[in-house]
Amino acid sequence: MIFSHDTELTLRAACVLVNTDRVDGEQLGDLAALDDYLREWGWTGRRDHDGAELADVHRLRVRLGQIWSVAEDEERAVGQVNALLSDTRAAPWLTRHPEMPEWHLHLASIHDPLAQRMGAEMAMSLADLIRAGELRRLKICAAPDCEAVLIDLSRNRSRMFCDTGNCGNRQHVAAYRERRATQE
Repeated sequence: MIFSHDTELTLRAACVLVNTDRVDGEQLGDLAALDDYLREWGWTGRRDHDGAELADVHRLRVRLGQIWSVAEDEERAVGQVNALLSDTRAAPWLTRHPEMPEWHLHLASIHDPLAQRMGAEMAMSLADLIRAGELRRLKICAAPDCEAVLIDLSRNRSRMFCDTGNCGNRQHVAAYRERRATQE
């Protein structure tokens, strides 16, 4: 584990959120899909269960995607993460739960709107990544036909392809076939 458990979990959740409209069309198009996403990633706290909440999560998704897109420019990424921290009024406090007994940070009240809580948690995880000098772990899939983002948590930062579209396997098969064709 490179980062704390909650940081890695939140980075993965942010990556999945960004990819909900980058591969196979809109995957977070209604409240039921949002419920599934939240359940999968363990988000708790206030829920309004309305279109405005879903729209706010979509806006957060766009902001996070913008951070991924500027990850090679540390100053721009830092500016966007700081803006997200500020806009969500992140206020860190330590907590633990019976299902997760290790101390971890929460950055917004459980009574704050969903997108605000998510944005604060995700911005802080991105801030941890930046503080560790690991911003280069935010990547966009190297497959020419894919726009998905990924978080490279491998030891040597060598991951190039996302998990969403089987891109790694497709690229390896294409390279194999190309090598075979030139040998014949």
